[in-house]
Amino acid sequence: MRVPNVIGDWQECDGGHAGLRVRVHGVERAEPPRGRDDAAEGLVYFRFRVTVENRAGTPFGIHVEDGQFDVRTGPDGESAFLDWRNSQFIEGFDLYPLRRATAVIYAAASDTSLARVDIQIQLRTDEEWADRYLWAGGIGVHGGVIGGDSALDGTGEGLACQVSSFLQREAEQGPA
Repeated sequence: MRVPNVIGDWQECDGGHAGLRVRVHGVERAEPPRGRDDAAEGLVYFRFRVTVENRAGTPFGIHVEDGQFDVRTGPDGESAFLDWRNSQFIEGFDLYPLRRATAVIYAAASDTSLARVDIQIQLRTDEEWADRYLWAGGIGVHGGVIGGDSALDGTGEGLACQVSSFLQREAEQGPA
């Protein structure tokens, strides 16, 4: 069984896509730039970024567009509303070596379900499909990423911060 990535982690692509890596990052509450979709009434908008990096020696034609995402929220894994009108995709872009391209995706879900967000992506290069990869995390009460690296999400609420807080509490309590 594959283990999901934590939001902010890079995932190396396998097989014929060696040299490409992808990550989901920048998950945060955000209103869409061109206004809310009527179908998202009563839901809370959030956005995330998908960055593809080419570390190979040859260019790849990449696609990160609608139909390649599945976003699930909450403990029951309900589907989030994906706002295609406000999202910015990567469609047929020639990604040269040592370059990156980023898509910005807007989605909406109920406020109570944002603590658990799972984002699955299947990257397409030229006319070939890569494996599907999953990122897990969420958005906390104050809008910070849960399960992401604090160096990547900028909130100070990541795993490193949690470990540091735990060690500090243990040091203050002294030996048992």
